[in-house]
Amino acid sequence: MTRYKRHIALNEIGAKGQSKINNTSVLVVGVGGLGSPVIEYLSRAGVGVIGIIDFDNVELSNLQRQIIFSEDDLNKNKAMCAQEYIKRINSSIKTIAYSEALTIQNGSKIILQYDIIVDGTDDVKIRYLLNDFCVLLDKPLVYAALYKFEGQISVFNYNQGPTYRCLFPIIPKEDELPNCSQTGVLGVVPGILGIYQANEVLKIILDIGDVLSGKVLSINLLKNIHTTFRFSKNEIEVNKLIEKGFPYSDSISLMNSEYRISLNSLTIDDKCIFVDVRNEDEKPVITHKKIHHIPFGKLKNEILNIISDKKIIFFCSSGKRSIKAANFTNKNFNVQSFSLKEGVLALNKWINE
Repeated sequence: MTRYKRHIALNEIGAKGQSKINNTSVLVVGVGGLGSPVIEYLSRAGVGVIGIIDFDNVELSNLQRQIIFSEDDLNKNKAMCAQEYIKRINSSIKTIAYSEALTIQNGSKIILQYDIIVDGTDDVKIRYLLNDFCVLLDKPLVYAALYKFEGQISVFNYNQGPTYRCLFPIIPKEDELPNCSQTGVLGVVPGILGIYQANEVLKIILDIGDVLSGKVLSINLLKNIHTTFRFSKNEIEVNKLIEKGFPYSDSISLMNSEYRISLNSLTIDDKCIFVDVRNEDEKPVITHKKIHHIPFGKLKNEILNIISDKKIIFFCSSGKRSIKAANFTNKNFNVQSFSLKEGVLALNKWINE
């Protein structure tokens, strides 16, 4: 217990509390700016089992804020890199890496194995999915979200308390959601919020302090303003969810694997066109007669210009924008659309081989 003696010295923790930490399992969903500091501090605290789920690969632009990665990790899966990072910090911890997206199909099986769930995602629709699994499986969900220089933290479904749907009952439309790749974010903001999340996890494990259940802590780091506001449990929303299960139609369809396609199943002569939905300043730039460039924000207005009898394969850096583009096009137009699993770097290599 020498490693944890500073914990044990605290009257609120002691050897018994540290034992609780060592015997708890936590699932971190998303290893980005939020998930990185969560993993850093929970592994150092000695959380016994840490699950990490993320289908994304490490990109150069991630290194500005995702503190557990280095240049040596570029183009490698985030969950696998995080697992190796934890092993270097604390070899006594059991780690399980899931290099896949969280979906309706796999969510229950994965989440059921853990005591506490941490939301480190940047996709609001996946937050609804996480929330609903946690309600149905009776798991506390530690949440954070950020925007530019500010963010918020809360804990949902703690001791059957208020949920994410109690705070945000209506799923917003795509064009109502800010995107940090477009709006930007100060690198320290997710770090600070992630540390708050790790702190809430430890308070839940130890049953100490004032857990942010039914409360949202809002932080503006540019103006140094901290505000806490309360919200109540919406019994109607919660009961509706429990009675009917997942109340989704197309709300989570962006995670549908049928819209993903691999380069291994294609040839350059296939009857298809590729659409780059990255912003114009993103690199590498790929030029080819089959490639069109339509930034995701302009897709609704410009997609009609390229629709034909050929199937459309969208691509970006990580697959997040491309799967949304494929989902939108399949829903609204009579044309086959897919998201390229491997992303822009693999496509660039494939074209130039």
